[in-house]
Amino acid sequence: MLPPLFAPSFHDDLATLLTWRRDSRHFRSDPLDEALVAELLELAQRAPSVGNSQPWRFVRVRSEATRASLARHVDAEAAKAGARMPAADRRAAYGALKLHGLADAPEVIAVFCDDATPAGLGLGAATMPQTREWSVVLAIHTLWLAARARGLGLGWVSIVEPAFVTALLEVPAAWRFVALLCLGHPQEPDDVPELERRGWQARIDWRENVSER
Repeated sequence: MLPPLFAPSFHDDLATLLTWRRDSRHFRSDPLDEALVAELLELAQRAPSVGNSQPWRFVRVRSEATRASLARHVDAEAAKAGARMPAADRRAAYGALKLHGLADAPEVIAVFCDDATPAGLGLGAATMPQTREWSVVLAIHTLWLAARARGLGLGWVSIVEPAFVTALLEVPAAWRFVALLCLGHPQEPDDVPELERRGWQARIDWRENVSER
């Protein structure tokens, strides 16, 4: 079977999708259809992985009490992180940011890397075992783009202590925490990331990140 050919119009659509991919923090509380969530997770399963090990493990956090515990933990960690910032203007700017949507997003998903997975038989990870974790990040990005293509937003909450989340969700010991995700309909779609709009960090020209040897 020949691979599909993607027309120039698809190239434009893909560029638009990448431009509109947002790290969302503001969500509507509308519930997501179960079939849609299943479709997104199935698409994430198609992400590339080292040795085809597919080491990602998605844990949907359905308990309201558990979600509340996560939100309290993130708020506490964010307060500590803000206090450590040396410049007063940065502390004020940080304090004005909404850093998570755990109280609003209809879906909260914790993502782990299964370091003990027998899938893939260790291929490609003998000298660089961290490639399994990188594979998990690729699955997250695949989920992110698939969600955005369907009008949804996804937010990666990174101000967490991995040990806290691992213990709270009671996952197997071999599962290593990678990400806490909020998924749902964004309140304010925008093609400019919030951190750019608020003057926190502008997009760097791609040429600054490319070198030659």
